[in-house]
Amino acid sequence: MKFYKRSQTRKINIGSVTIGEGTPIKIQSMTSANSRDWKSTVKQIKQLEEAGCELIRVSFPDMESAMNAGKIKKHIKIPLIADIHFDYRIALETIKQGVDKLRINPGNIGSQDKLKILIKEAKKAHIPIRIGVNAGSLKGVYNFSDNFIRAKALVNSAMEHIKILEKHNFQDIVVSLKASSIDVTVQAYKMFASKRNYPLHLGITEAGSVFGGTIKSSAGLGIMLYEGIGDTVRVSLTADPVEEVKAAYYILQSMELRNSGIEIVSCPMCSRCEFDLIKIVSEVERKASTMKNLRKLSKPVKIALMGCIVNGLGEAKDADFGIAGGKNTGILFKKGKIIGRVSPDKWADKIISMIKNYMT
Repeated sequence: MKFYKRSQTRKINIGSVTIGEGTPIKIQSMTSANSRDWKSTVKQIKQLEEAGCELIRVSFPDMESAMNAGKIKKHIKIPLIADIHFDYRIALETIKQGVDKLRINPGNIGSQDKLKILIKEAKKAHIPIRIGVNAGSLKGVYNFSDNFIRAKALVNSAMEHIKILEKHNFQDIVVSLKASSIDVTVQAYKMFASKRNYPLHLGITEAGSVFGGTIKSSAGLGIMLYEGIGDTVRVSLTADPVEEVKAAYYILQSMELRNSGIEIVSCPMCSRCEFDLIKIVSEVERKASTMKNLRKLSKPVKIALMGCIVNGLGEAKDADFGIAGGKNTGILFKKGKIIGRVSPDKWADKIISMIKNYMT
């Protein structure tokens, strides 16, 4: 049972998806395909939908790409968020094209007059705006040596632009305050959460590769989620965006906030392990990732794949089912009770078969 309480934020509708007000934290990603090629962008979004992505952000760098927003939206199932920098007219075009949300960076979108025009059109179209503040795009943030002052600069920038939106009675606002520093990011989000109750989009920006970036994001997101902060997350990785979605599910599942469909308990191994457990665990993960409807289970199916029987049964007694290894064999168990034996070359197929039976 989780022992932390989520902050209550305003409810915001992004197309058919709701964030805030205690609803499950939504997982989003961003396409890396060239949005001037709408077909390749749609193809990538469909892959992300299959992985469980619930909101998708697409960068529209120019008017040519913005003209594709309507085509992209028509061919996907999840809400489309337009990511716009530098030119407010591109944002206006994506609104005409029917996007479900705008993400703008107040540090580079232009003057207050231009922002006011965007507010008016977004309000008319009933679409929310994310004020996305990034340390890297705000002048002067890294001139400060103190992380608290850097975080305060992020919050001050967000508040400055939020007040403009509020002045025009616009409150369908989502906020992000990202830096590549975990400390700056966490301080900024905590500071902002004490000032306003707008939904928060969490992330550690420029986190890095699949390995390093997932670890860094897990550390930063874990702190904020534990504090009850966050309504939607993106794990920013230099990788196929499908990896971002997978990482986000596992992070949220580890915090008991979402369900990825499967939880694997496996040991770190020692010299008692007499077979290739790494290969078996990878094979089970790969095969399970292609199974549909796993995330629809009320809780993840818990599977144990253990290298030996010394601690195998004891460590995994609360698993739904699993296997603990021996020499050229494996003890098959269910809810802590031994039900048979399986040779190592059959482990993965046996576990996948049991998952399928569990789902019926």
